[in-house]
Amino acid sequence: MAEIVLYDYWRSSAAYRVRIALNLLGLTYRAVPVDLTADEQTAPANLARNPQGLVPTLEIDNLRLTQSLAILEYLDETRRAGWLPGGPADRARVRALAHAIAIDTHPVCNLRVARHAVSLGATMEGWMQHFIPLGLAGLEGLLTRRPEGRFCHGDSVTLADICLVPQLYNARRWGVDLAPFPRLADIAAALEPLPAFAAAHPDRVKPVA
Repeated sequence: MAEIVLYDYWRSSAAYRVRIALNLLGLTYRAVPVDLTADEQTAPANLARNPQGLVPTLEIDNLRLTQSLAILEYLDETRRAGWLPGGPADRARVRALAHAIAIDTHPVCNLRVARHAVSLGATMEGWMQHFIPLGLAGLEGLLTRRPEGRFCHGDSVTLADICLVPQLYNARRWGVDLAPFPRLADIAAALEPLPAFAAAHPDRVKPVA
């Protein structure tokens, strides 16, 4: 099998999702850092891999894949991971939960968006502390409508769980109070000790200075 390569930034929520997924599948990969704080994502080498100038990019199965949700669904389909339930209604719910994080909450807090907001007079902390809780409040509401199970959708890890843990890491990093989101906090407390999640944590993969 050809080597699996993940072009990664240790604090990127999107890359964090893919690390969790690869770990859950027991897939060994080589991580190649792309330092977002040094603008390496806009360097010619990264643009050749990912014309959007983003991370992650995953090289697997002689393919070069971008966009974390697309990568997760590819891995789910090709490795039979079971991250999406069997029934269409349940699949729609799990996708809605994942999208609430990865499409509605995360992009507005992306580094390039937040930097632009700062250039217009916002503070990084103020921006994050405004938009992250808005996203989490909506997600908490979605989850409390069906509170059964240890995780976002029952007792098996799904696409939504893989998205949730990185978002809560980001929330804590920016000093967001999680007390108003007890369901999210309970799910994270059940997920974070799992070996695949723990091994993907930014503190475990941070490059040595």
